[in-house]
Amino acid sequence: MRSSALLLLLPTADKWMLKSFHGSDIVNGEIAPDNSMQYMVSVQQWGHHVCGGFLVSEDFVITAAHCAKDEPVRVVLGTHKLSKMNMSPCRNIEYFCKYPTYKNVEFGDDIMLLKVTPLNNKVKTISLPTSSNANLKDGQICSVAGWGLTGTSLSTVDNLRVVNVSILNPQLCREKWWNGFPSNVICAGGYNTDKGFCQGDSGGPLVCDGVAVGVVSFNRNSTCTYPDVPNVYTDISKYLEWINNIVKTKKCV
Repeated sequence: MRSSALLLLLPTADKWMLKSFHGSDIVNGEIAPDNSMQYMVSVQQWGHHVCGGFLVSEDFVITAAHCAKDEPVRVVLGTHKLSKMNMSPCRNIEYFCKYPTYKNVEFGDDIMLLKVTPLNNKVKTISLPTSSNANLKDGQICSVAGWGLTGTSLSTVDNLRVVNVSILNPQLCREKWWNGFPSNVICAGGYNTDKGFCQGDSGGPLVCDGVAVGVVSFNRNSTCTYPDVPNVYTDISKYLEWINNIVKTKKCV
């Protein structure tokens, strides 16, 4: 795989770390309605948003493993407007658990759990798949949300934004990418549409029928100019046993 093929959705200032870059902001979306996605999390380093995430229990957040490169220290929950984060619950990250075989986004397994201080009832969790098969259909309409860029060379946003994207056939996705495409991923948006994610949206959830089925992982090049190749998400259904063990034991496994 060519190292220039991926867009890692880390903040612009950190692009020097790799020639491949991960995913971030929502392109051609709209401001999310107030109180609509109380499970959404801003993963932060010293007061600055670096990745998205989502609450799956009172003390665990799921995000992308590549977000660990930015050494996040806290999460902000319960608000769609980051300028109001001082009025929202903030929790320090006690520790994080990357999937054991994660190396880089091009090899897959781009998923991580963040252990945070237990939260109160002002925020909500989102459900995960109940089996190792997400049972998604070609063309199924889902959504992705984040505080990332709204387009190439634009800035991140203050208000959470959301956009609808459609599920793409896995074989089509592989054909539009490369032979060494990672396993255990879902493709949605970016291809044959002007909608998708961008820098800053990494770690956020792909939500289908109220269930978080994917984690924003990568797209192509250092731009978010769509249509392009499909956007790629980690398939949560393939990691349920690992997630449940950590949430239950409070230990990285």
